[in-house]
Amino acid sequence: MKALFDKVSLETSRMTTRSYSTSFSLGTRFLGASVRDAIYSIYGFVRFADEIVDTFHDYDKEYLLDKFKKDTYEAIEMGISLNPILNSFQKAVKDFGIDMALIDTFLESMEMDLKKTAYTRQGYEQYILGSAEVVGLMCLKVFVYGDEERYKELQFSAMRLGAAFQKINFLRDLKADYQEMGRTYFPGIDLENFNAEEKKRIEKEIEMDFIEGYKGILELPKSSRFGVYMAYIYFYQLFKKIQRTDAQDILKTRIRIPNQKKYAIFVESYVKHSLNLI
Repeated sequence: MKALFDKVSLETSRMTTRSYSTSFSLGTRFLGASVRDAIYSIYGFVRFADEIVDTFHDYDKEYLLDKFKKDTYEAIEMGISLNPILNSFQKAVKDFGIDMALIDTFLESMEMDLKKTAYTRQGYEQYILGSAEVVGLMCLKVFVYGDEERYKELQFSAMRLGAAFQKINFLRDLKADYQEMGRTYFPGIDLENFNAEEKKRIEKEIEMDFIEGYKGILELPKSSRFGVYMAYIYFYQLFKKIQRTDAQDILKTRIRIPNQKKYAIFVESYVKHSLNLI
């Protein structure tokens, strides 16, 4: 009898993904049916936690995040939650053997967003680990169908790819994070005097993350390789656009890829995939 509620829960995760991220939603549609639903469920979980710390300014964020955290653990323990996002997520956790340590680390990074506005190198790496790298590892557990040996083989690449995506988001959101929330994620960077040299240093770090991340994409099962490759290409195009943008202009606007360009990227990626060029 719970099957109908699980179906409704999953549809809520799908709707959340489509509403919040057209690019992620498009990429997810090209994953194999056997893994697609779990990725929607992971995205919904991560998105709701992120919304608490980034959006709900008129509410008690600390209380909401603490309640979300407790509700998450309860959902996983009981195998059900009346919160459809958490009900969908707990099913993915159990179906694919997602480690609780990954969930713990992610939620700890969300707590950091409530308390920190500037980061040391150690704090920055800890935040990247929790907010991005472990999310990549949750997805990897799904992509390899819970196979622990394959998971360990691809773990490093998945973490680096997640780190690349997050650092690009940091650069895209410099204006909002700094001017609206007072946050500075990149350590040792004075955003009042952000310059080309500092920007190039960050870009070099991202470039190395992309190189390592791409190696792992090539080793993914076919059911997930194309969808992840599309995400890689989309973020790499964003990265190239950021590289062409002056440091001070990064602080004035959010870098975007127009929808028409997104679709062109996806078509090109599909052709390469069809011709076994990836």
